[in-house]
Amino acid sequence: MGTMAREQIPVNPAILRWARERAGFSPEEAAERFKKFAAWEAGDSFPTYPQLESLSEAFKLPIAVFFFPDPPDLPPIEELFRTLPEVEFSQIPRRVRLLLRKAKALQLNLEELCRSRNPAPRLITRDLHFRVSVDVATMARQVRDYVGVSLADQATWTSAEEAFKRWRAALLDVGVFVFKDAFREAEYSGFCMYDDVFPIIYVNNSMADTRQSFTLFHELAHLLFHTSGIDTIADDFIPALPDRARRIEILCNRFAAEFLVPEAAFVAIFAGHDASEETAELIARRFNVSREFVYRRFLDRGLIDVRSYEEAATRWAGQRQPGGGGGNPYWTKISYLGRDYIRLALSQYHQNRIDQSQLADYLNSKPRYVGTLEEYFGRGEA
Repeated sequence: MGTMAREQIPVNPAILRWARERAGFSPEEAAERFKKFAAWEAGDSFPTYPQLESLSEAFKLPIAVFFFPDPPDLPPIEELFRTLPEVEFSQIPRRVRLLLRKAKALQLNLEELCRSRNPAPRLITRDLHFRVSVDVATMARQVRDYVGVSLADQATWTSAEEAFKRWRAALLDVGVFVFKDAFREAEYSGFCMYDDVFPIIYVNNSMADTRQSFTLFHELAHLLFHTSGIDTIADDFIPALPDRARRIEILCNRFAAEFLVPEAAFVAIFAGHDASEETAELIARRFNVSREFVYRRFLDRGLIDVRSYEEAATRWAGQRQPGGGGGNPYWTKISYLGRDYIRLALSQYHQNRIDQSQLADYLNSKPRYVGTLEEYFGRGEA
C-alpha cells in the first residue's frame, strides 16, 4: 500500500494544464498549492495517487478525469453567461467560478438522476413566455398566479427564513431546483443556469434571508428569458451590456421587486404613513423583505433623498449577523443541496442503480460520510 501511495501516475500534462486553467489557478498559484506542479505540467515528473486526490479536491474535478488520454471537450463555463461582458466575467473571483462549475455538475447530475425528465408536474420556463418589452407588473402577476402563492399566503409566513424556504419549495414545484452555498464573496448574491429541462438557481447562503429571496426572483426572471445570469450587489456593469442583455438585467431587478411587493399592495399598505424607518420596518415585516428594499421604494418614489437612503442602508448593513459558516456539516449540506435533490440520489442508490461511490459523487461527499449524511437526512424526514 505504501509503495502504491508513492508510485507516480503518468498523467497527460495537457490535462493538468486544462484542469488548472478551468479552476482559475495561475501557474504560480498552483505551484503554491502543489510544490511540484510546474514539473507535473511540464511532463518532467508525475503526481502520486494521493496527490491526484488532492488535485481533484482543489480543482473540483472527478479524479477519473486525470486518467483521460486527453482533456475533455467541455465548453468554457463563460459561454453560459453571454450576457455578461467578457472583461466582467474575467474578474469573477476563483471561488465563484468554482461554484459555477459545481452548479453545472449538479445540473448534469439532475439529468442523470432523473433520466433527462424533470420530476416536477409542470415546468415554468416552458409554459410561460415573455418578451423584453413586457410590462413588469403583468409579468409578476402571471408568474405569481402560475407559482400559486398569493399575497395572503405570503402574509402568513412568520419570518424571512420561512419565506425563503417556502419560495424555494414553490419553485421546485414548477421545475426549478435551488441550491445554496457560502460564496465567501460579499458582492455576489447568486446566479442561475438556464436549461430546457433542468433550470437551476444558486444562492449565496451568506446573504440575509431577505436578500436570498430577492435573488431567487431576480434569477427566475433570467430563466424566464431563457438566459443564465449572475447577480451582484453592485450593478456598475449594466451600462456596458449589449442592448437586449441590458434590458433583461434591468427587468430582472424590477421583476424581483414587483413580485415580492407588488406596487398596488405597496400603495395600499403605505397609505396613511410617512416615509420613515418605522414604516419601512412595518412593510418589511408584512412582506418578509428587507428594510433597505422598502427604503429603495421610498427613494424611487421621491419620498426620501439619496443621503437618507444611503445612511439607513449602511446602518442596517452593519446590523446584519454574518452567516454561511460554522454549524453541523451534515445539516449544512442538506440545506445547501436541498432535501429533494438528496432524496433523488438516495432513491437511486437504494434501487441499486448507483453504488456508494457514485452516491458520494452526487452528494459531493466522500463515501465514508454518506451513511452519516443519510442518518441526518432521515432525522429531518421523521
